[in-house]
Amino acid sequence: MAFHAFVLMTNHVHILATPSTASGVSQVMQSLGRYYVRYINIKYRRSGTLWEGRFKSTLVQSDIYFLSVMRYIELNPVRAKIVQLVTGYPWSSFQSNALGKKIKLITPHCVYLALASQKPERLEAYIQLFDQQLTEHKIQEIRDATNKSWVLGDTNFKQKIEEQIHRRCSPYQRGADHKNINMIGKKLFLDESIYSDPIDSY
Repeated sequence: MAFHAFVLMTNHVHILATPSTASGVSQVMQSLGRYYVRYINIKYRRSGTLWEGRFKSTLVQSDIYFLSVMRYIELNPVRAKIVQLVTGYPWSSFQSNALGKKIKLITPHCVYLALASQKPERLEAYIQLFDQQLTEHKIQEIRDATNKSWVLGDTNFKQKIEEQIHRRCSPYQRGADHKNINMIGKKLFLDESIYSDPIDSY
């Protein structure tokens, strides 16, 4: 799976990724959960589980929403008032996508690469995107799509997805199966929350 953007928060992580297989997202998140729980339990001499429920995900129409979702993810610490400036938070892909620091986890997406042909110009173009604040409408649109398993895209894109999976994409039916989303597309925004209930829910 290719990771394009992420932010590690105090109690959750946001990820923008492209899976290589239909089940790639579920497999990666399950593996991450298991290894992370084991690491934390050993490091802090504890036992039990840390995670609650499944991850939340949405299919993203890349050419329209990809860069907005990247900014939404990397600005999370600013919205949470942890830092005043996005540059001041070290645990996010902004360090790579905007500042050029090497992060092995990150694979640049074609939409990001299209900002400029050369890396210095690309970094500058990406930084300039942050001069324009995400509107409250855009933020809420991303949140609703993620939390309610809706597709994040324009009307035509949603209609095409609905024809493939034979389901409404906006609003999505309550209790929707995440596997249907994972099997039809490759651009996913994931919001994985860390709590204190069984990892077996995966």
